[in-house]
Amino acid sequence: MDLTLPPRVTPRAFERLAEIGAAAEGKALRVAVEGGGCSGFQYAIALDAPAGDDTVLEGAGERVVVDPTSLPFLGGATIDFTEELVGSRFTVDNPNAASSCGCGVSFAM
Repeated sequence: MDLTLPPRVTPRAFERLAEIGAAAEGKALRVAVEGGGCSGFQYAIALDAPAGDDTVLEGAGERVVVDPTSLPFLGGATIDFTEELVGSRFTVDNPNAASSCGCGVSFAM
C-alpha cells in the first residue's frame, strides 16, 4: 500500500464521461472521501467544476478531480465505471481500505 501513488482512472471511466458529455459542460468527475457511512468513510462521486487546488487526472478529453483532503485516502486506487444487471455506476477499488460494507460505498482504513 503506497499512499503517495496517485489514483488511476480506467479508460472505461473516461469513455463514460465522454458519453455523458462532462467536459462539454465544463464538468469533471469529482471523487471525494468523506467521513460517514457504516464503516467510517464513504465515497462521494459527482459531476462538478474543478477547483484550483484539485489533482486533475485526464484522459480521452475528460477529467477526474480529487480534492487535497481526499487524495491521501485514494493513493493507488482505481476509479472505474461498471455496468451490472442492477445498474451502472462509477466505482473505486481502493487498496488502502481495510474493510468495506456490503454496498461498497463505505470503507474503513
